[in-house]
Amino acid sequence: MKLKFLIFDIWGDFAHFKKYYTTSSPLTFSIPPRTALIGLISAILGIKKEEYFEVMKKDKAYIALRILNPIKKTRIGINLIDTKVEWIPVRKSTSTGRTQIKLELLKDPKYRIYFYHKENDVYETFKKFLQQHKSVYTPYLGISEFICDFNFIEETEATSNIIVEDFIEVSSVIPLDEIVELGLKEGKYFKEKIPTEMETDRVVSEYREVIYEADGKKIKCKIKNGIKLSNGEIITIL
Repeated sequence: MKLKFLIFDIWGDFAHFKKYYTTSSPLTFSIPPRTALIGLISAILGIKKEEYFEVMKKDKAYIALRILNPIKKTRIGINLIDTKVEWIPVRKSTSTGRTQIKLELLKDPKYRIYFYHKENDVYETFKKFLQQHKSVYTPYLGISEFICDFNFIEETEATSNIIVEDFIEVSSVIPLDEIVELGLKEGKYFKEKIPTEMETDRVVSEYREVIYEADGKKIKCKIKNGIKLSNGEIITIL
């Protein structure tokens, strides 16, 4: 049986996917990690946070990601309030009850998501929600202040696997461990280490390094496990 993928776009004004090694001045990943994407998909489906890590495990849910808008970052100052001490907002004070930090954000982010699920009821329910532009919970890009929109593009089939000997152009972000040889063209290439799997206690159990082109251009390479879709695109699963 051929795999079917649902293709949809997500976008917003800003996004923040916090890097795991930053604290007081949070930095953001340039792309949503797989752990953030399964949270967004589960929000649309209405799967509770205590359950969706099991429902969206990698052996059940296949997800690929393509960059649509060029990666742009900015920083803004935000005020944090220490809720453990008394702080009255209407009174000007030199109290240490608040502090300002610089938060790194993605500006005008837009991505294309490719989604397949082994459980037919999950797949078909998600397809219906995308087509009707409905969601149970509000989807957002990293943190709840950055609400996002989404749009169903199409349903497509996987037509073949990729032969390692061939150089091909991949539309999606590519895990480095899937690459046999790069044939880079002119572009802005970066790599990041992102979380891809998380247990029900919200402890990350897997990280993967990925490579992407910051303007969303296709990457020319030889890969171990690529999927060619009936729309002509070639993707790799995160």
